Amino acid sequence: MKKLFSIVPRWLPALVLMIVIFLVSSRPGDGLPNFHDWDYFVKKGGHAVGYGLLALSYLHALPKRNYVLAWLLAVLYSATDEFHQSFVPGRHPSATDVLVFDNLGALITLLIHYWKYGRQAGN
Repeated sequence: MKKLFSIVPRWLPALVLMIVIFLVSSRPGDGLPNFHDWDYFVKKGGHAVGYGLLALSYLHALPKRNYVLAWLLAVLYSATDEFHQSFVPGRHPSATDVLVFDNLGALITLLIHYWKYGRQAGN
């Protein structure tokens, strides 16, 4: 039981982010805000930032700093979220979102983290 209490706080940020991503993805297409000329950049930037934060939260939750697994988990969650969007009215799944924006957001964020912190820790 003591081990469970030490695991839960580490995974809490990842769980919160996954819930937030799921809830945002559950909004119908006509319920999404329109940022006019900046719409594409704001939404795709949101993908990159959101999945970058998710990858960092996975990195924090994993027992050892496994950058590859944190990246893989973020991309896999992205793919499942795009599948989820196929059931939401006015939304559609996008392989580009997964392979480009979410993937690169997670990858670049983890690379920056590794460059800044991981090398000193011997990871």
